[in-house]
Amino acid sequence: GEYLGQTVQFIPHIPEEIKRRIEEASEGYEVILIEVGGTVGDYENIPFLFAIKGIEREIGKENVLYILITYLPVPRHIGEMKTKPTQQAIKMLQEMGIIPDIILCRGPTPLDDVRRHKIELYANIKREYVISAPDVDTLYEIPFNFEREQLGRKILNKLQMAPRKLPDWNEWEHLVNNLKHPEAEIHIAMVGKYIEIGTFKLKDTYISINEALEHSGAHQKVKVNIDWLDADKLTVEELQNYDGVIIPGGFGIRGFEGKLRAVKYVREHGIPFLGLCWGMQIAVVEYARHVLGWQEANSTEVDQTTRYPVVDFIPKQRKLLHEKGYGGTMRLGAYAAYLKPGTLIYSLYKESGRIDHDMRLPLPMERLGKPLNLPYVVERHRHRYEINPTFIKDLEHAGIVFSGVHETMDGVSLMEFMELPDHPFFVATQAHPEFHSRFMEPSPVFMGFVRKALERRLHHTS
Repeated sequence: GEYLGQTVQFIPHIPEEIKRRIEEASEGYEVILIEVGGTVGDYENIPFLFAIKGIEREIGKENVLYILITYLPVPRHIGEMKTKPTQQAIKMLQEMGIIPDIILCRGPTPLDDVRRHKIELYANIKREYVISAPDVDTLYEIPFNFEREQLGRKILNKLQMAPRKLPDWNEWEHLVNNLKHPEAEIHIAMVGKYIEIGTFKLKDTYISINEALEHSGAHQKVKVNIDWLDADKLTVEELQNYDGVIIPGGFGIRGFEGKLRAVKYVREHGIPFLGLCWGMQIAVVEYARHVLGWQEANSTEVDQTTRYPVVDFIPKQRKLLHEKGYGGTMRLGAYAAYLKPGTLIYSLYKESGRIDHDMRLPLPMERLGKPLNLPYVVERHRHRYEINPTFIKDLEHAGIVFSGVHETMDGVSLMEFMELPDHPFFVATQAHPEFHSRFMEPSPVFMGFVRKALERRLHHTS
């Protein structure tokens, strides 16, 4: 093997591999941002901190900047901001040989001078590098706070780099103002299964989707309220109270039938619908069962003996599964989706400018697929199963429009987008467009969904 009979040890071999990967990822960049997650003192962080310290030794302290993000709680029964957890975090980092250059102080309120001075003394850094990071109404206000604290300038000073241009925050500020002062609001149901842990709801489970909705809301001056509904506990009639419904990605049988009932309800009642990844596969199964009449239609992920496997492995994936098990069988990352002109999906991407942008992106042939002489966009993926090409013609004849497709180099057609033309908004995609959504450049799919949800809200309240 790689170590040629050496004794493989926790140190140095694991930190050395971490360093190798960091160095590989940094090629071609002037600055690389490395996040060591978790909490200071976690056992699992030790090899990462050891590796970071090794990088500092190799490239010089002047080329490394340490930023500690800490939390200063205000216990309700005391009403006073406490610095003791921050002091302990600083102490434990110092024991690892790491001295923070900048400390970002999270907390429910701004950092006052008393606490700032205490942290300055304990960390032995200048007061100007103790940065207040209070809670804000929306995370998109955070850059304004850091600008007030001149954080960007301080980071550049520490790294001995000169600023190249001043950021223009006008458009960003306009969008934040839209979020804080919306002209309308909508209510969206997210029907999933990774919703609860104990007595708590996990709002961050589908955080990319949450943020994609907020991006679209900011551009349309709409407040997007999201309710997370457990598919196993869902009563479909309650969906009538929502302006739109999303079925997010997922795996496995749990919650499948509940999500399928939700799709059937919104399809039959004209409620705007967006299916993502697993959500598209469920939408196809539902359509096959209740429109084509194939009551046994299913995904082989749920039922391997189904008579109508409308969602299945493609032959290449099945071969990999046989050879490797589930490892390495996922379709991951960016792939081209060729769009059919005249469809809703095409119009959404066209008006956003994404088609022109994405067709200029460098993409390996494997991810570009067979050229289809059609415009295309690039979206990210994370799934194993596909809409079964065997049933595409039947599904299209019954009314589904597959508005985006990727054809592999060996000639297999993979469905990327689907829509129902006679529905106000029934769109699903095998991809994860939420991963490409940005505050300044929202996902076209989410923009269309929010727009139709708003139309439904205005129609019902007029």
